[in-house]
Parts: sequence; structure tokens; C-alpha cells
Amino acid sequence: MDVSARIEAVYAQIVHRNPGESEFHQAAREVLPALAPVLGAHPEYLEARIVERLCEPERQLVFRVPWVDDDGEVQVNRGFRVEFNSALGPYKGGLRFHPSVDLGIVKFLGFEQIFKNALTGLAIGGGKGGADFDPKGRSDGEVMRFCQSFMTELHRHLGEHTDVPAGDIGVGAREIGYLFGQYKRLTNRFEAGVLTGKPVSWGGSPARTEATGYGTVHFVQEMLRTRKRDFDGLTVVVSGSGNVALYAIEKVHALGGRVVACSDSSGHVVDPDGIDLALLKEIKEVRRQRISAYADTKPGAVFSGRGSVFELPCEVALPCATQNELTEQSAIALVKNGVLAVAEGANMPCTPAAIEIFREADVLFGPGKAANAGGVATSALEMQQNASRERWTFAQTEARLAAVMTEVHTLCRTTADRYGCSPDDYALGANAAGFVRVAEAMAAQGVV
Repeated sequence: MDVSARIEAVYAQIVHRNPGESEFHQAAREVLPALAPVLGAHPEYLEARIVERLCEPERQLVFRVPWVDDDGEVQVNRGFRVEFNSALGPYKGGLRFHPSVDLGIVKFLGFEQIFKNALTGLAIGGGKGGADFDPKGRSDGEVMRFCQSFMTELHRHLGEHTDVPAGDIGVGAREIGYLFGQYKRLTNRFEAGVLTGKPVSWGGSPARTEATGYGTVHFVQEMLRTRKRDFDGLTVVVSGSGNVALYAIEKVHALGGRVVACSDSSGHVVDPDGIDLALLKEIKEVRRQRISAYADTKPGAVFSGRGSVFELPCEVALPCATQNELTEQSAIALVKNGVLAVAEGANMPCTPAAIEIFREADVLFGPGKAANAGGVATSALEMQQNASRERWTFAQTEARLAAVMTEVHTLCRTTADRYGCSPDDYALGANAAGFVRVAEAMAAQGVV
């Protein structure tokens, strides 16, 4: 059987064994073809069935999460943790609390996490988890009771040398605090390294909050330099207004770019003068209001509940919200408007059709597993600080983050070139480089 046929057989097996999990299917479909040149050069990986083993999680946990709301009513949610691959280190990946979370979403995120974590060069495996719980509109007491119930089940599968969760959509410092408190209560151990994304005052890492957004912008800066450009004077649009988007905006402005639009699930706001980050943070992090409040406050800003930020003219686009938000139609509009670079601050926000349009138009495209690896890289640095009981300064941590993102960028380009593709093919380079690191470890450790 030739390599292409083997890849198709693996994909068919994934679809058969994971029915209805469309996001997981999509993630596998994007990764597997990129592995063809690697498998052609390393037939031993085929013989050891590395790909088949890589696509099957080592462990999948699904559990009931009962809790009581403020009205005394019993609520029941479903929790998940997919421990996908531990060849390089303990499972590492965030927890997402959102109504859309199901096993297919978690498996897609966990599969992507394997390659992303491998690209950082740090000793972390891939995993992901979450629940179909929506923290929006819930009181602090309700969120606490949910987190305590969630951790009561999950804690027996965690450990700083086993599985180390972090935050994701719907899971911030508040949720991490409640989860850690319950873990400590149940285990009678202060294992600071068992959860990352903690506040700096009790074991967190400076720059962790900023890391994913900062890292994405660092990656784009490196891409632009290959075309003898930088952010200075460029117009940028960012989707989302959560943690990743906020700090991507902050870093773009620091590098001389101008972000003119951002969004949330209700619509998007355009500010020709450049997004006022202090105001945006006030609205989203303090008032917890919709993005329309920005336009209500800032003269000259306009809110729209229709269309997309990606229909606006820009040189750089940063999708930082959620999966499959940047569609084929949006990609066509971006190319028509002269976009130079697109980088995924979120996980798989660009559809396959959109990515193909960028490739055909020679637009620099940074896939999420490379472009947003800064978040998990800084989580690993937080684990390192916890293990040594040290605390680095913000400047030290950001310098390490920037160095990691530069190394990831270089690795993607050199790997694509090594396997006979254009160095600008970051998607192939990221997939191939991450796979090789995991495959080497899996082959060395035997059939486990």
C-alpha cells in the first residue's frame, strides 16, 4: 500500500470509529495529508503504525457533573477529558466551559494540542478537556459549585507528572482558582504544577495571561520579516474580544500596527482611529458587556451585528475567537482587500476552503498549532517555575516566550523545506515537525 492510500485508510478508520465528531474529522483531514512526505522518508513509522496510534487517544474520560444553582435546583452537566498522547511528557491542554463542548470538540482540540505542544520543544504531551457548562450569567457561587463538582471527578486522573490542565474558553483565573482549591482539598497536597494559568500571587507565571495573544503576534512578525516587512503602519483586524484577542491587540499596537476592528458573538465594532484597548478591557473584563458598548462609549466607533471583521480592508487578520469562524467567503474578501498575512490565534478558526484560498493567493498563513503555541509554551514555563519554586519576572518570561515563538517559526520553515515544500508552507511545516518529534518518542518507547 502506498503512503497516500495508507493515509486515506487511516482517515476512513477515524471517521468510522468516531461517528458524528465532525471537528475531529476536520482536524485529522488537515493534518494527515501533510504527513505524506515524512512517511515516505520514514517507512519505519508506517511499519510501527505510529499514525494509527497517534490518532487514537490514550484515554477518554466522560463523566457526570451534578451541582446546585442559586435557586436550589439541581443541574446536571457533562464533563470531558481526553488524554491524547504522553510520548513527550504529561498530558497538557486547557479546559473549555461552553455549551458547545462535546467529545468531538474536545478530541479535535486534544489532537491539535499534540502537535502544538511538540513544536514548542518542551516536555509536554497533548490533552484537552471541558464541560458543556456555560459560566456566562452565573454567579460566583454557582461557578464555584460547578468547578468543585467537576474537579471531584477529574482529580483522580490529574497530577503534575500525569495530566496538567489549564484554562480555555470560559475558564479564566476565577475558575482555575476554584478548581485548584478543590484539588488541594481532595488530595491534601499543594501541587502548584497540577494546574496552570494561576494568578501570579500563588504560583502563576507572569505573562501567562498575555502569552497566547503576544505569541501569535510574535509569530506574525517573524512571517512578515520573510517578506522584509513588519507591523509598523499596518492595518490589522482581530476577531474576538477575549483573552487572546485583547493581548494580540496590545502587542500589535506595541509593534506599531493599528487594530481597527474586533468582535464578540453579538457582532463587531470598527474604530478607524484604532481600538482603545483600555476601554475594551473595561467593557469586557470589568463591566462584562457586549462589544456594542464600545461604540456607545467611543466617538467615531461603529457597531454592526451583521457581516464579519474579515470583510474589512486590512494587511493582517488575526482570527482569535473560535473554530471555523473564518470561512471561504471571508477569505475571498481578505484576499481581495490585499491581506498580507493571516494567523490563527484561536484553534482551527479557518475552514479548509479558506486556507486553500490563502495558499493559492500566496498569503502568509500561520496555523494555530504554530501561531498560538505561545500560550501552552508559557504554561510549560509556569510548570518549570513551580517545580523549582522560582518566580521569574514578566520581562524574563516574555523573553522566553519570544524565543520559543521564533524557534517555532524557524522550525516550521526548515521542516517544510526539508521535505521538498516551500518554506512559506507553514501548515505543512508545523504538522510535519510536530509529528516527527512525537513519532521519534513513540517509536523509542515501544508499542504502548
